[in-house]
Amino acid sequence: MLVEFNDLPETSRVWIYQANRSFSVDELEEIKKKLDEFITQWTAHGADLRASYEIKYKRFITIGLDQGVNPATGCSIDASVYFIQQLEQKYGVDLLDKMNVSFKQGEFVAYKALSDFKKMAKNKSVSPNTIVFNNLVTNIAEYRTNWEVPAKDSWHNRFLN
Repeated sequence: MLVEFNDLPETSRVWIYQANRSFSVDELEEIKKKLDEFITQWTAHGADLRASYEIKYKRFITIGLDQGVNPATGCSIDASVYFIQQLEQKYGVDLLDKMNVSFKQGEFVAYKALSDFKKMAKNKSVSPNTIVFNNLVTNIAEYRTNWEVPAKDSWHNRFLN
């Protein structure tokens, strides 16, 4: 059951998928239609899932699920991963690699391999105040407060010493 993202409770689970490049306007329109279709039919053991999505900076797809209505199951999570894999193939992007880091450089969102980010931190090309995207947040409350944060306030901090 597709609802507005802002109508999901703060406790809703989130999954964040970062693309290794920005999507074009045309791609975003197609992806939104595909997300609408997927979430509308997304179920767990036949029960509708109350869910939504949000796309930010033309590269982050966040899926939110109100687990208070019906929780995700292994099969429903597998279905969502399969859906994301289909997007990867269709648009030639990487959405599932967790060993990459996205961060802001001004208003631009940079995407680097973790090893490159570590080198940048060592060379002081990124600072404790560099805004990073903490894709490890698990619910909407964390997503709203701890997703887009200074590196010093994220797991990225370990690379800044």
